[in-house]
Amino acid sequence: MATYTARGGKDTVITSDEKRALLHEALLKLGGIPKKILVIPPDITRLHSNAGELTQILYELWDTANGTTFDILPAIGTHAPMTKAQIAEMYGDLSKATYHVHNWRTGLYHFGEVPSELVQEVSGGKLDYSIPVAVNRRIVGAGLPSPYELIISVGQVIPHEVIGIANGFKNILVGAGGVEMINKSHFLGAVDGMERLMGRTDTSVRRVLNYAHANYLKQLGILYVMSVMDADASGERVMRGLYVGDDAQTFETAAELSRAVNMTFLDAPLSKVVVYLDPREFKSTWLGNKAIYRTRMAMADDGELIIIAPGLREFGEDAEIDRLIRKYGYRGTPATLNAVSENPELQENLSAAAHLIHGSTEGRFKVVYATEHLTQTEIESVGYQWAPLNEVIAEYNPETLTDGFNDRGFFYISEPGQGLWALRSQFSE
Repeated sequence: MATYTARGGKDTVITSDEKRALLHEALLKLGGIPKKILVIPPDITRLHSNAGELTQILYELWDTANGTTFDILPAIGTHAPMTKAQIAEMYGDLSKATYHVHNWRTGLYHFGEVPSELVQEVSGGKLDYSIPVAVNRRIVGAGLPSPYELIISVGQVIPHEVIGIANGFKNILVGAGGVEMINKSHFLGAVDGMERLMGRTDTSVRRVLNYAHANYLKQLGILYVMSVMDADASGERVMRGLYVGDDAQTFETAAELSRAVNMTFLDAPLSKVVVYLDPREFKSTWLGNKAIYRTRMAMADDGELIIIAPGLREFGEDAEIDRLIRKYGYRGTPATLNAVSENPELQENLSAAAHLIHGSTEGRFKVVYATEHLTQTEIESVGYQWAPLNEVIAEYNPETLTDGFNDRGFFYISEPGQGLWALRSQFSE
């Protein structure tokens, strides 16, 4: 278990040439560029992760070395499969690559489970179920010797609502994982409390994934390529850190930098926040509610969160989850937990229940969704308020706004998935 590359800093800018050199160096430390590679990057919903370019660079290194197999398995988790257009936008033209689609309900290899005793311990006694560990069968060669010489997980280290800080082992165990792990890990995080997790690495969900890796995944020798991204003074996305390794410590090192560059600490709560959702990334509240997740800790009681969502067309990326969101809505933790206790369909879809908790304001502040495709009736039926998209854009034009405090008295965020906004007092030791 080792770190092969660790470069980063708050003011560091890693260029494309440097990315290529660092990845090449890491592969040489492993013995050279393999001929048969499986890459597991995030999908279009992580467009700003730079995972697309990193995947391109890995492909170019492999192609230059006359590789024979370059397979790509996007870590979509519960998200909808990528379209051809999304694949082209995310990864470019990789003519010799073969793409595969992950299904979180089928085509899985089952290892074992995280014992209920551990779940009970990390949840403080709130939950006591075991969590089966399964991943896409392609990762383990369908139970046979793997057809790949190296499996590479590519992704971004960033604050996250379910686990605290995303990436590391999460990219495999959740992004390419099975229904039980996804459902039960999400519900664990929700019941444990989002505010207790976000921006931290020592969390209940992370401990579960670390156990699963140590006892099941470690033997696969997966290489983790992790970026830390930030915006420069002009607003352009730049890479502040690149970390390559196969252990938890590599992730922890990257997470330390992410905390430094991706978290915005405020001295007072925000009474009015406007968030823009890029239509290329956000087509559902399942994803779009990052506008809520990432700002909830900073929102003032009785505040207002306006979400400009031109691409929003549905609630869930998955048809069954979409139905459950429409049926139960974002009603807060007590109502959701009561619904779980009374309804087997939620018990069988705990990630949906977790999402309903995450997407609630717990009655503290108002959420206004400005949409074109989802109607006022649909938005209001799940517990939010609605406004016409064209009217909101006329008042808050994303093309003219800059991130942060605005002289009109509101706080603007153009990319909610790229950070966490919280009160300084919430992280004071």
